[in-house]
This record gives sequence, C-alpha cells and structure tokens, in this order.
Amino acid sequence: MLLEVKNLCTEFPVKRGVVRAVDDVSFEVSEGEILAIVGESGSGKSVTSLSIMGLLAEPGHVAGGEMTFDGKDLVHLSEKEYREMRGNDMAMIFQEPMTSLNPVYRIGDQIVEAIRTHEKVSKKEALTRAIDLLRKVGIPSPEARVRDYPHQMSGGMRQRVMIAMALACNPKLLIADEPTTALDVTIQAQILDLLRRLREDTDMAVLLITHDLGVVSEIADRVVVMYCGQVVEEAEVRLLFDNPMHPYTLGLLKSIPRLEDDDSKRLY
Repeated sequence: MLLEVKNLCTEFPVKRGVVRAVDDVSFEVSEGEILAIVGESGSGKSVTSLSIMGLLAEPGHVAGGEMTFDGKDLVHLSEKEYREMRGNDMAMIFQEPMTSLNPVYRIGDQIVEAIRTHEKVSKKEALTRAIDLLRKVGIPSPEARVRDYPHQMSGGMRQRVMIAMALACNPKLLIADEPTTALDVTIQAQILDLLRRLREDTDMAVLLITHDLGVVSEIADRVVVMYCGQVVEEAEVRLLFDNPMHPYTLGLLKSIPRLEDDDSKRLY
C-alpha cells in the first residue's frame, strides 16, 4: 500500500475553542490507483490533503491518527524531511494555478527550480527536461513557451504547467486539489484525460480532491465521500453510482443536473 491514513484528526484552535476540520478519517491509496475524495465545500477534503502534504497553515495541526507513505511515518517527520519528500516522492497541484505560479518568473525557470531543488543536475539539463515535461503535458511549441510568463498563458495551459512541475521528479503520488474547477468543460476533459494517461504511463497514484461527481465518474477507481470532516462512505466508483448507501451520497448524486429532470420541457 502506497499511502495509508488511519483515524486522522486535524484541528484549528479558535477563540471559542477548537474546530476539528478532519475527524477520524481513514483510507488507503494503492500504487497506480486513482482515489477521489468527494464532498461539498467545508467537508474537510482539502484539509485532509494538506495534512498529508505537511502544508497546514498555523495554527492548524494534526491532532491524532496515523499517516504512512511508502513505509514512512508522515506524522513524525521533521520539516526538513518533509521538504525532501514534497515534490520528489509526492507532489500536489492546486485549484488555481495563478496563485501557485510566481508571476514574475518565466515558466521554464520555475520548472527548472523544481527539478534542481531535488536533483543535482546542471541548469542546461534541467531546462531540457522542463521542455520535455511541457511537451509531455500537451503544451505546443514547448521550446518557445518555456520563456513565457504565467499571465501569457490560458487557465488550461497554466494548469498543465502545474502538472508538469508536479511531475518534474517522477513522484509516486500526485495529489490534485480541484484541478479542473476553474476550467471550461472542454479544457476540463483534456486535463482529466492527461491525468489518466500519465497514470497509465508512469503507474503514478493520484489522490483527486473534488466536489464534482461528474469528474469522479470519468477518472476515479474508488471514491471516499466526506461530510462535516468525516468519511461517510467508501466504494468503487461504479458501485457508488449504482447503489449509494449513505443519504448524503444520494443527495450529491441527485444534485447532478440531468436533461430528463426538466418536466416542463417534456413533449407529450
């Protein structure tokens, strides 16, 4: 098993006490598997991913439970050990790439920095790899686009750049936090197809954080449903869609718009 999360609790101290954003959450991710964590805003899914990556903002902290990645105990890792692991063994892409990319640095320089942070390679070799990564994620004319700034690219292109940066050191696990939310439907489909293809080519595991069950049905192998910081259901994708067991899961499924639901436009 690549990633094991057992009874994870994450808390945020506030003036009136403590908010437990993640409460007794458990799940596993196997090598080469795509696991989706689904739930509405505030359900704790993003906090779960940040807990795994060791990126919780103060005063948030992991208050209990176990997290094991590739045999390593994440809960007791030092910040130095976490930095060595992030981007190297596990990587993360965020919902809005414009807030993750540095607006005053060229795309190529940012990918080169990601590579050279973890590997002892020359700047020239790292730039060659950066161009290859841009080509791999479907960016046309990568030799020219490495010199672009983030604002010169579309939202879909910037998300591809974020994926390229995440893949720079061939991670075993990619955590994708709402990677398609800000994109139109066509670009969304392209990004999902890209993630699926990268999984097939590299056997990389993907932990997909989303509120969109349409995305889940397209790409995931298994689904974890979260509500109010807790896991309420876990199942294989097809089983979850065919036979949801929890009322909240049923509510999520019923919230998906369907053409046949509009009785007012039926022709008799």
